[in-house]
Amino acid sequence: MNHHRPPNCFTPGQSTRALAEAPPGIRSFAQRWILSIVFLGPVAAVLAGCAAAARREEPLVGEFTSTDPHVIEGQRVFMARCHQCHPGGRAGLGPGINDKPLPGPLIKLQVRKGLGAMPAFDEARISDAQLDRLVKYLAALK
Repeated sequence: MNHHRPPNCFTPGQSTRALAEAPPGIRSFAQRWILSIVFLGPVAAVLAGCAAAARREEPLVGEFTSTDPHVIEGQRVFMARCHQCHPGGRAGLGPGINDKPLPGPLIKLQVRKGLGAMPAFDEARISDAQLDRLVKYLAALK
């Protein structure tokens, strides 16, 4: 079977020869590019896998414990109002929230306004004091 190759296609072995015969600037660029793909590709894949890994629901130092009464109250509010969609702070029906570096005011805005699919929680459902304690709990959970 006679295969016709377009004039810009290399035959086996021809690409290696073309690289060897290329001017030094192009050859070193091509070699660096190939080496970066060969060596950095697996590193990028590992880092992407680590970034996508699910965050545990307890802090990295062990199981979550706190003696601060405000944090404990925040945990109660979380379990009553948030846990259904964010189990243990992980992604569930809603996104994970224990791995987001959001400041307290943005968390409060999200809770009060209910952006996206999240429902809004007004002061009748979560008081301002409870919301402050919930934010404190989320900070302790991270």
